[in-house]
This record gives sequence, C-alpha cells and structure tokens, in this order.
Amino acid sequence: MTPSKNLRTAPARPVVLVVAPNDELYRGYCLGSVSTAYDTVVITPAALTWEKSLVVDHEVADPYDIESLLAAGDALAARQPISAVLTWNEMLLVNTAVLAQHLQVATDSPDALHGCRDKSLSRELFDLHRVPSARSLKAANLLEAALAAEFIGYPVVVKPSGQAGSVGVIRVDRAEELPAGFEFATEGASLWGGDSTDVLVEEYLDGEEISVECVTHHGVTTPVAVTRKQLAFAPYFEEVGHTVDGADPLLRRVGPIAQAAIAALGITTGIQHVEMRLTATGPRIIEVNGRIGGDLIGKLVLLATGIDLPRAAADLALGIQPDLTPTRQQAAAVALLYPEVSGTVVERGIDPEFAKASDWLEQTSWILSPGEQVTLPPEGDVDVARVGLLVVTAPDADQAEARIQAARDHITITVTPTA
Repeated sequence: MTPSKNLRTAPARPVVLVVAPNDELYRGYCLGSVSTAYDTVVITPAALTWEKSLVVDHEVADPYDIESLLAAGDALAARQPISAVLTWNEMLLVNTAVLAQHLQVATDSPDALHGCRDKSLSRELFDLHRVPSARSLKAANLLEAALAAEFIGYPVVVKPSGQAGSVGVIRVDRAEELPAGFEFATEGASLWGGDSTDVLVEEYLDGEEISVECVTHHGVTTPVAVTRKQLAFAPYFEEVGHTVDGADPLLRRVGPIAQAAIAALGITTGIQHVEMRLTATGPRIIEVNGRIGGDLIGKLVLLATGIDLPRAAADLALGIQPDLTPTRQQAAAVALLYPEVSGTVVERGIDPEFAKASDWLEQTSWILSPGEQVTLPPEGDVDVARVGLLVVTAPDADQAEARIQAARDHITITVTPTA
C-alpha cells in the first residue's frame, strides 16, 4: 500500500505501533496521547478515518487473523523503525503480544495475556496464589451448569470464559431461570471475537463494583486510581457510569489485592484494569483486563489525577519507566446515556445555555442521531443502546455525581417506542 502522506523518512522520535485503535469517541484520547509523545503507526481493519492526522503510517489488515496481522507488521517494519507494539483492544491482547515478539520488541508473554482473556484460567491462578476471587466451574451443557449452580449455591453468575464487556453475562437467582441464563451465556460465548466458547458458572459476588487502574513495570505494579461503577439492567451487568476520585481512600485498601491478582497471572508489564467487588468478606476479584479501561476510564484518571495512562502504556512498551506522579487531585465522572425504552430516536440534545455556563462539563457526545434505532439490553449492546455520554469534573466524587444529575436535568432524549 502507499504510505500515509504524513510519512517521515527519518523519525526523530521512537515509533510506536498501535494495533486496532478502535473508535474515536471511546479511544480517540488514547491515540492522541500516544501520538503527542511518539511517532505512531497503526494497523486497522479498514481504511483510516479519524486516525489520519495522528499517525505517520498505517496498514489495513484483519487483526484477528494472526497471519494477516504479522504480514501487516512486517510491511510497516520495512518502512519504519518500530520500537514498540501495543493495543488497548481487549480481544487483541494475545495477537498483539505475538506480533511484538515477531517484531522483536518488548512485550509481556502471550501466555500471561491469555491468562487474562481466559477467565477460567484466571480463576485457577487466583486460587493457586490465594487471591480472593469467586468460586467458578466450567459447564459444557445445561446439566453441568445445574450441578455447578447447586454446588455453588444460588444466585450464580453465568458467563462466557473468553468474551469482554459483559457480553453474555447474566445473574441467575433460581434454578428455573438457569436454562434461559445458560442459553444467553452460550450465545455470548459463540459471538465473533471470543477467545473461548466455554461457559462458566460462578459465585455471585454481592457488593459495590469497582475497578483498580494499575501500571506494571518490570513486575512491579503501581495502583494509580479506583473507579466506582454504576450498573443497571439487572440481571445483566450493563455499566452506565463511572467515577474516579483522585483522593479516594479506598485505593490503599484494594490496591494490594489488585497487585496480587496481576502477579498471580504472571503479568510483568503494561496497564491493567482490575475489576472487583467489595463483598461482606472483603474485596474479591472479578477479572483482570490487560489494557486501559473502556468507557473513557483512562480519561477520567487523567482528569482526576493528571496521570496519563495511554502515554504510560506507550512508555512501558518502549521499556521506559512511566511518570506516575499525580499532578492534580479532583474527581471526574462519565454518565452513559440510555433512554427509557427501545425505539427510534426523535430528539436528543442539551440546553446550550446550561452547557455554556457549566465550565465543569468537560464533554457531551452523541452516539445516535434522530432517526436511528436505539435498542436496550439485553437485545442491544453498547453500540446501539447508548444515545450519548457526558463527562464532568468536580472537587470530589459527591459533587461529581451531583453535577452528573444536574447535567441530566438539562438533557432531552425522546424516543418513539418500538411497536
């Protein structure tokens, strides 16, 4: 292919290869941060759009096809002195590590990242290293699922072993609900992109859900922030909001558990998004994701603490100790905007006078436009269930939540219900 018109023949900065930078709304800030510090090249599954101004070269290839991915990496390496390879795409962690090894640049092992992707293997390693987690059993069929649920005790969570983003995850409270729950999880496991078709039946962890955002360099993990989550659409686990407070005292309590979970998986470098629940018996691990958290969590960390996780990810891929010094201490929150019903979007907007007067309103973005269909969970995933999002900052978490509500009061979302 013809290199981008931005191609530089003699880069003055290290060249970082990003695999599948994804969409601009949720991941544009990541690519923007990396490209500010380093010359950036990308491999994308389709022609460049929003990425054009941020990269110096690119290849188009299917990143899920390892042979295509390696060929694209070789093509870029023939033109650019690639010094690092990374991704923040959950489904491509293992393939990206294989590419990094192929190009002979620093990476964590594909096996360690597979331990993140395979939730059954994760549970085994957590048990081996005595990291507090959830009891979990594989189920090849409904009978095995029923036996596992009876052994663990209801309520249980039934979910795919190799998916991401709460795809196919459901809470089952009673035995009569299990057939439908097992079918839902099985369908999720078989969706495109999953690393495994296994289904797990797990202990339901009752308590507030959080994540710990971590940075690991040479096997030493630094927890940098706690994200408090808001969930909806039970018995599904749809994330509808996140709040990060740079002064959250919970970090001291949950940080060591996140560190133990990362060590148990054998991870030695990169960014980790460690999900857990605060149960009556203490914090317990849900899963470890070997990448920057989604839903703009990395942006919230930057706004709340000044710590730039995408820049840190690039530094780590280059073997550089990232700067994790907090430069601010406040709170930031994102609200993901769902309508009350599925149907056709008629109107969506925010009062312009309110938006202009609210300097703490960092971002308002619309995902769906009038005339488009919105479909709520479980039928609709995040791409078609959310109409928009907004981001606010505040001195602390309580005020951030109050500002989210104030912004909601000035937002209009009108949907004509599906007949």
